[in-house]
Amino acid sequence: MFDILTLNSISQRAFDELPPSKFAVSDDFADPHGILLRSASMLDRPMNPNLLAVARAGAGYNNIPVSRCSQAGIVVFNTPGANANAVKELTLAGMLLSSRKIFEGIDWVRQLKESPELKGNLTARAEEGKAKFAGPELSGKKLGVVGLGAVGVLVANACEALEMNVSGYDPYLSVDAAWGLSRTVTRALTLRELLAESDYVTLHVPLIDATRGWFDGAILAQMKQGSRLLNFSRGEVVDNGAVLEALQNGHLARYVTDFPAEELLGAEGVIVLPHLGASTPEAENNCAIMAARQLRNYLENGIVSNSVNLPDCSIGPACCPRLTIVNRNVPNVVGPLTTALASAGMNIANMLNKSKGDYAYNIIDLDAPCPPEALNSVAGAIAQMSGVIRVRLIP
Repeated sequence: MFDILTLNSISQRAFDELPPSKFAVSDDFADPHGILLRSASMLDRPMNPNLLAVARAGAGYNNIPVSRCSQAGIVVFNTPGANANAVKELTLAGMLLSSRKIFEGIDWVRQLKESPELKGNLTARAEEGKAKFAGPELSGKKLGVVGLGAVGVLVANACEALEMNVSGYDPYLSVDAAWGLSRTVTRALTLRELLAESDYVTLHVPLIDATRGWFDGAILAQMKQGSRLLNFSRGEVVDNGAVLEALQNGHLARYVTDFPAEELLGAEGVIVLPHLGASTPEAENNCAIMAARQLRNYLENGIVSNSVNLPDCSIGPACCPRLTIVNRNVPNVVGPLTTALASAGMNIANMLNKSKGDYAYNIIDLDAPCPPEALNSVAGAIAQMSGVIRVRLIP
């Protein structure tokens, strides 16, 4: 039985993926085997001894101490693409809001109700005042998409359908993402090239050390005069002070962000949304299902998919005894593992070893059942080897 701790309210669809015969789910476990969460912060949370995996029902994972998890052999999952359509749709809304002064028009019409001069003449008053809320159409404008992951690709393709001229920048563009792009989306070789030509720039990148504060004054100065910036990545990707300065001097026309910050509230030219990107029932269900499935597959079979700290690693469900090993990605680790198994008279039927950054992961299937005492003994010996961080035995 695996104990799963929930740190947020999670869609019921997640629990449908975790059968009660094998999984107990609660928000009150002190030493769980797995954690399911959305936006709750784990940054100051101690890593309990039995914790094996953390599954984030969403794409961002800056609320999880990934480095500490890696050092303890705890796999961290996210759900890339599960909420991509929801974020895409909100990005399109943000582009329209940045152009057509829709917010201002709604507020102005609302204020007409208090006008003593109205007296049933609403239509005439609206016609008189609407000119100050005019704004450009999207069709024919140049859009620059920074980051061509699951969301960026959908945004690029949708804006092509809106007859925009779309260019994308992503030095780490994957083959899968490239296959998904419309053939008419052009590739910008440099960020400077994309910024200089784009009427709209939309950000869809993860928050990592390299992107924290990335769009600062120097980068914003490379943007086209009077362009509009949209941030549906993470608030910290953009330097808010630099954005406010660019708005004040007229270099930027609008800034739309899904991440509230005190200095942005009420600022001229800024539209702040309350982190609505994935706030749809469809996205919440998709993320919950994906997170729960990944968590279950890892706990039951040792299979890793969509991990942020370990490589994807799968050789099918466990049938005979299976060992999984998390180790540092250094030389002379795999050899001693196989030697230890051979010395114990255990033969390997299948083995997979992959690495990702500083860490590696191994799945080793034995070709026949073994006495529990012998399995526990060899697993204990492997756990003491240099470079090995964590060993699991899946009977």
